[in-house]
Amino acid sequence: MIEGVEHIAIAVESLEESIPFYRDHLGLAYQGQEEVPDQKVRVALFQVGSTRIELLEPVTDDSPISKFIEKRGPGLHHIAFATTHLQERLTKLKTDGVRLIDEEPKVGAEGKQIAFLHPKASGGVLMELCSEGEDA
Repeated sequence: MIEGVEHIAIAVESLEESIPFYRDHLGLAYQGQEEVPDQKVRVALFQVGSTRIELLEPVTDDSPISKFIEKRGPGLHHIAFATTHLQERLTKLKTDGVRLIDEEPKVGAEGKQIAFLHPKASGGVLMELCSEGEDA
């Protein structure tokens, strides 16, 4: 079951240059940074109401975010939904013929289990499903 929007992810070329806009000009609550080696990104987290904004900076030239920025420029990258029982949800989506990028959960920011749906399955929007580690 989808429980809500977990976060909105924005691809940026530089966290150092981008953080001040969200923190100082918009006044969003800055929650810190972390590197997610599996995704080859550094993430800056901001809280806004019950949702978060994640800024994604590539850490390698072969990072999916590097490729995204090279092709489309910085900007909205994906919308993530909080869910429960992630593996069961992925299995059901695959059975229903939904195109997936990830058939198995991976570790994302804050140790959450994540998986991406292919944008061709959702009208061109990259979607991520997130679940707390124990419930994946």
